[in-house]
Amino acid sequence: MSATILFESRAVTVSEFRCTAAPGERPYAEQFSGYSLSYVRKGSFGCHHRGRFFELVTGALLVGHPGDEFMCTHDHVCGDECLSFFFDDDVIDEIAGSSQARSKQAWRTGAMPPLPELMVLGELAQGVAARDHHLGLDEIGHLLAGRFVATASGQPERPAKPSLRDRRRAVESALWIDDNAHDDIDLAAAAQTAGASPFHFLRLFAATIGVTPHQYLIRARLRRAARRLSEEDTPVTDIAYDTGFADLSNFTRTFTRAAGVSPLKFRKASRGERKILQERLSRH
Repeated sequence: MSATILFESRAVTVSEFRCTAAPGERPYAEQFSGYSLSYVRKGSFGCHHRGRFFELVTGALLVGHPGDEFMCTHDHVCGDECLSFFFDDDVIDEIAGSSQARSKQAWRTGAMPPLPELMVLGELAQGVAARDHHLGLDEIGHLLAGRFVATASGQPERPAKPSLRDRRRAVESALWIDDNAHDDIDLAAAAQTAGASPFHFLRLFAATIGVTPHQYLIRARLRRAARRLSEEDTPVTDIAYDTGFADLSNFTRTFTRAAGVSPLKFRKASRGERKILQERLSRH
């Protein structure tokens, strides 16, 4: 078993686990140290947990509860890969809100089968994890935990209704993100500027601004990059790093997806070669 930490903060830690156990290998007992959700992104494995036996396949979730013992088996295939989210107790309490009993019971389900409403977030996390820059995994972790509790407890997620003070804090945080978009900003750092917990901040920001803090951060970077591409002759690589992107390939991929053309073609279009954008529009 190999483990790699992809993202770490006080509230959420995200790790990648790769197991190469083969059928016939003797299983051993393990114990959950806290609350966790492990998304099976490849392969399958069995798990003895909470007096039951679960077969977890791609798209399923292994649900961890503090102090619970579990034992994984590989009777059918060799190995598996999981993307695991570990949550601080405060995150769990905040998600529970006033429904502490039912919400805490959700974390005793042991496992969840592949469900569309959970798999889409698991695959979203997988897409972020596949890139070298892992900012945004903390947001996905909070969203996944909230949706898991709502699904497992049978209580629908209630949309956030920000107060006037909440909306002011969200707007002020958006301005702060814009001013510091060249830096690595995670959810906890942005939430601190608003004086709110990451879970509450994510909800009030999205409800007020219309996008998550990480989405807003990426768009702030793209906006600055587009302006510099159109106004300067600075090399594209320098613009990518200056605006906060981890590397040139990440910048090129993100910019092209947003603009429909590569950064170089966008620069040419901004200098008068409008045919580039016209060709792009004609394909839609």
